[in-house]
Amino acid sequence: MFYMKINEDMILKQLDPQEEEILFRLVDRNRAHLRNWLPWVDGTKSIEDTRSFLSFCENEYKRAKLINAGIWYQNELVGCIGYNEINQHNRFAKIGYWLSEDMQGKGVMRLACTEIVRYGFQEMDLNRIEIRVAKSNKRSKAIPQKLGFVQEGMIRQTEWLYDHYVDHLVFGLLREEYEENEKLVLK
Repeated sequence: MFYMKINEDMILKQLDPQEEEILFRLVDRNRAHLRNWLPWVDGTKSIEDTRSFLSFCENEYKRAKLINAGIWYQNELVGCIGYNEINQHNRFAKIGYWLSEDMQGKGVMRLACTEIVRYGFQEMDLNRIEIRVAKSNKRSKAIPQKLGFVQEGMIRQTEWLYDHYVDHLVFGLLREEYEENEKLVLK
């Protein structure tokens, strides 16, 4: 099971099906906020939906296909981060993340992302890490920019978000860039 202590206040921990209610309640309280950027919110209607998702994540983690970790801040679940896709053969992974509205702007996601990037390069031996964000999501876009990722392009109308298509910006970071600019990543 994935577990990472970041500091005295914060840990990243794989959510297990027993934490289904905690996760569901967090999503439910943040529905309007999350719905602006995430296409799965309306499909998360019950604790059973959350249980199924966590069971899927657990199985995929065992197969080394993804990591889905809860962000726990001062013993409270405040969001999720992880590798939504891991390609072992090409040593490549895609980071996905979200944070409760009340925790925005406090540096929590930047710190979580910094550590998940470090873990990817140092522990998983990745060569490339990618983050895709909605073009208009300024807060989410700031994370890869601050961590030294390179904006590589834009994928037009790549995601259907309830009633419209969304463009995604693609940010990438290579192992050699991380190693050359590790101080930038760890600021």
